[in-house]
Amino acid sequence: MKLSRLVPMQPVARLAASVEFYEKLGFVVETRNDEWGWAMLRCGDCQLMLDQSINLHAGIPRIAVLYLYPDDLADFHRQARARGLAIPDIESTFYGMTEFRIEDPDGNRLWIGQAN
Repeated sequence: MKLSRLVPMQPVARLAASVEFYEKLGFVVETRNDEWGWAMLRCGDCQLMLDQSINLHAGIPRIAVLYLYPDDLADFHRQARARGLAIPDIESTFYGMTEFRIEDPDGNRLWIGQAN
């Protein structure tokens, strides 16, 4: 088993201001959806997602999400369960991914998926 890539997803309060900041660091926008408050950026071989929906509640600490892309989601899911992790079933999302979501022992979010 191997992962094919790892894309950090950063919580942001204002997408436009965050995109502008990252563009100043050399990132370019690959995909953006202002209705969702989400964007995928790239700088060379590195990608970064920005998402307003991660922290919708004031006063709650900001939490980043790591999105993992295994080469075989079903096998990755099966192996994680076989190793004793209590994980939810795989679901299809409105944004074209098949995924499941878990948290590590410290509450860090991991979303694991692949394109439908």
